[in-house]
Amino acid sequence: MISEIKERCKKANAIILAHYYQAPEIQEIADFIGDSLDLSRKAANNDADIIIFCGVHFMAETAKILSPNKTVLLPDIDAGCSLADDCPSDKFQKFREENPDHYVVSYINCTAEVKAQSDLICTSSNAVSLIKKIPEDKKIIFAPDQNLGRWVQKNSGRDLKLWPGSCIVHESFSEEALLKLKYQNPGSKVIAHPECNQNLLILSDFIGSTSKLLDFVSKDPSKTYMVLTEPGIIHQMKKKEPNKIFIEVPDVEGCKCNECPYMKLNTLEKILDCLKNNSPSIELEPEIIRRAYVPIKRMLDMSNRSEEHTSELQPLVKIVCRLLLDKKKKSTRLTSQYNNR
Repeated sequence: MISEIKERCKKANAIILAHYYQAPEIQEIADFIGDSLDLSRKAANNDADIIIFCGVHFMAETAKILSPNKTVLLPDIDAGCSLADDCPSDKFQKFREENPDHYVVSYINCTAEVKAQSDLICTSSNAVSLIKKIPEDKKIIFAPDQNLGRWVQKNSGRDLKLWPGSCIVHESFSEEALLKLKYQNPGSKVIAHPECNQNLLILSDFIGSTSKLLDFVSKDPSKTYMVLTEPGIIHQMKKKEPNKIFIEVPDVEGCKCNECPYMKLNTLEKILDCLKNNSPSIELEPEIIRRAYVPIKRMLDMSNRSEEHTSELQPLVKIVCRLLLDKKKKSTRLTSQYNNR
């Protein structure tokens, strides 16, 4: 199956992008592995015609926003996100209307429709630095993750009006289980994603985005880590540091089953099917793409490359040039096909 997937990708000029939370077998066949924004940037700065995004729906949408002329496929169209679902665009619009004097900052883990209503998009890696750059006289709405929002508020020193959303994975970890593991593993460190509850973040030695967690375990001298995020990332941690120990923290019911059910909907079989059928594809209204692109562009303009650890973000001008080049290439191919008839 893997050889057929690779062969079909080659023939279709397709690439496979896999988020850190995907199953190990999918990470192993991916052309690029990373967080959602990093992967979307790789898609926009690649000559592929087809992007197979092994992640969840909002990630594939972001790739489509940044690569509107490309075909973006999501192996399982039902691979949603509890956090994105926790912020319906109609209710968010009403929330904004109730706070008309607020500047709207949305975490990238939201739908395209919510992005289109935002003034600025952020990632878990750059949220604090971006919030600090907003003029102090501006009131700020932060959506959709309230746990990340509280962490950003604490580290930025800014008051934020928080949308009450959360991630089912990062809210499920057990404080009691974590304390027990800390007692059983003296000298170990707790690393956490800022989407976790406050009581867990207080117990953590390091807090950061998925990319920053990976970077930390590579540079830190400790040998054992308790990981407070989706366990799919442990596959990359073990590859980077095979001699270190990474422990999954159980959920509140005592089960080591904190996998994101949506992330794990994607399978090798579904990747092969979407290559055969060129579906399911992500389709967005041009107006939504246009409006959602604006706050993403603003994020890139405001970001300092030294602060943006999540990826090697390209300047906006390069992205625009890439999109125009993609369009020109497709036009040239169509003209050539017509002339050869």
